[in-house]
Amino acid sequence: MTLTTFKELDWDIINVACVPQRSPFRYPGGKTWFVPYLRKWLRSSSNHIHEFIEPFAGGGIISLTVAFEKLADRVTMVELDDQVASVWKTIFCEDGEWLAEEITKFDFNVQAIETVLAKTDLMMREKAFQTILRNRINRGGILAPGAGRIKNGEKGKGIASRWYPETLKKRILDIVRNKDSITFVEGDGLHILRQSSYRTDAFFFIDPPYTAAGKKSGQRLYKCSQLNHEELFRITSKLQGKFLMTYDDSQEIRQLAHLYNFEVRNIAMKSSHHKKMNELLIGRNLDWLTLF
Repeated sequence: MTLTTFKELDWDIINVACVPQRSPFRYPGGKTWFVPYLRKWLRSSSNHIHEFIEPFAGGGIISLTVAFEKLADRVTMVELDDQVASVWKTIFCEDGEWLAEEITKFDFNVQAIETVLAKTDLMMREKAFQTILRNRINRGGILAPGAGRIKNGEKGKGIASRWYPETLKKRILDIVRNKDSITFVEGDGLHILRQSSYRTDAFFFIDPPYTAAGKKSGQRLYKCSQLNHEELFRITSKLQGKFLMTYDDSQEIRQLAHLYNFEVRNIAMKSSHHKKMNELLIGRNLDWLTLF
């Protein structure tokens, strides 16, 4: 039996300003900081990557990076949250251009915002616009019920401080131009992992909501935060393809990694408030990390 290796790594913290911003979302718990590790992981593989699967896609920066940089033949993004899913479904179907134009022509003011957010029984593309708007005016981009709105904002710009219509338009249209290599699935990430467990030609990036060990941050940040973490580890242990998992550092998660003979590395990152934090990188054969 191979024992789990616990090795603390103290590299320089990734400067996320150097990573291309491709997602239209401000996503709590987003993985922009992980992009340089992602590139190193995929490029270090001797296996051809036919499909890259992300079962908890969220804001999508990881999947989008893989698609834009052609690090795999195909990318499959999976997301359960119906609000987030509405955006991806709109972009990857026929209404991406509509969404981009709707953002740029929107008359951004408090009354117009309230009118949009009060709407119900929306078409998919209207729900997508409503979601982007809410994501951009809420503190931290949080979409979960009870999220508060930006007050002072960046440079005192208040609620408009994260509303960059031309930038959002460009990001959405860039995704539209690359959408032929991306499949989006609205559904349960665990189900997709079970279905794909036999795949030897797929790579999996697994970044679940952080609700293990009684952590409440995931419940506050995400609408779909409930997850059986032990079941996720059990399913992951059956994957025939290569995978990486990211998690908050906790004793419960370290114990699960040990139980399933996974290797663990502790990686420094910065939170959205520029606080230095540690996350766990979990997988099999993490020797490629020494290349950093």
